[in-house]
Amino acid sequence: MAIDATDGAPSPDFQIPPSPNTVKVSIINTTGAIHGAGSAGFVGPTVIKGHEFLKVPILSFLIEHSSPNNATRSLLFDLGLRKDWQNLSPVLVGLLKTVNWTVEVKQGIREILDAGGVDTASIEAMILSHPHFDHVGDASTFEPSTALIVGPGYKEHMTPAYPANQESVMLESDYTGRELRELSFDGTSETFKTLDIGPFRAIDYFEDGSFYILDTPGHTIGHISALARVSSASSAGDHDSFIVMAGDGFHHAGELRPSPFLPLPDQIAPSPLDSRHGECSCTLFKPILPNGTASPFYNPAGPGGWHHDPEKATQTVRKLQELDALEVVLVVASHDAHVMNVVDFFPTRVDGKKIPAWDREARWKFLEDFAEAVKDLEVGGEGGPA
Repeated sequence: MAIDATDGAPSPDFQIPPSPNTVKVSIINTTGAIHGAGSAGFVGPTVIKGHEFLKVPILSFLIEHSSPNNATRSLLFDLGLRKDWQNLSPVLVGLLKTVNWTVEVKQGIREILDAGGVDTASIEAMILSHPHFDHVGDASTFEPSTALIVGPGYKEHMTPAYPANQESVMLESDYTGRELRELSFDGTSETFKTLDIGPFRAIDYFEDGSFYILDTPGHTIGHISALARVSSASSAGDHDSFIVMAGDGFHHAGELRPSPFLPLPDQIAPSPLDSRHGECSCTLFKPILPNGTASPFYNPAGPGGWHHDPEKATQTVRKLQELDALEVVLVVASHDAHVMNVVDFFPTRVDGKKIPAWDREARWKFLEDFAEAVKDLEVGGEGGPA
């Protein structure tokens, strides 16, 4: 199934196999946040003036799949922060003190799900986009029957964990006593078959075209994302629509946009600088775009930043740009602050019919982060990168 790009831009040759099957998805605001994370560690090559710190909410996802016999299989994609984050491994707690980040979390993810009426005891698996502390939560709060699914290389690089390995940033309690299932995208897995979805290697988790796990390395070894079909054209009066759970495939939407498939428009309404004043002329932002209106404001930060492999991280972002350009696909990163006042959160499930409208509303909201640089330009200042 080829899908058209938005705004009349060149369409990526993106093929998603057709399927009548869907999953129900809920976007979870985990109540977690990180304050004080410097932008320069995540995006580059230089930080735009006024955007020295990232906004870092923490989102997770609940995926529910109904089989032909009406049995429901449930998955979690990422677990957010653990409520008692002070009980992370000593090495990690020490690192957090060193970087001077402030960690905030009001509820653990199981508390949130239980309060929302989810049968958390029957969750089949927890999928980790990658093993960073703001994504792994506290897996030990879930039943031993709930498997932990991780990306390639996890077992080699992350086990054994603390306390067996005193220098580990992970905890043995994250996986002890449960199935630890490591994915492979090279076609050698006996459990999952791999295929290509556009430029991504992928695994069709339920084997029916409803939910794919994507190979998106770079931020860490074995980083993974997911593509969920939440509505299908095979249903009468409906259309295909998808949500991408990007994990830390990007940390700011300025890494995705603009792109060859989604160039900066001439006008944006409502204005991301002041929604009370109608349209905003995008000529304001052109002086701070490094490479023209079809290239993003940022790339993933280079060596010395928080990415394991900046080159692979950049390749992943370029692939995500193809999905991001499709009007029936909503791409949501784990720390995407600019969807917070746009989408519906758990316990409400995603309505596929809303995705095109959400996509349009959220697409350029990140430009608000560059208000100081634009203001400087308007008054004759230097603006641009700090």
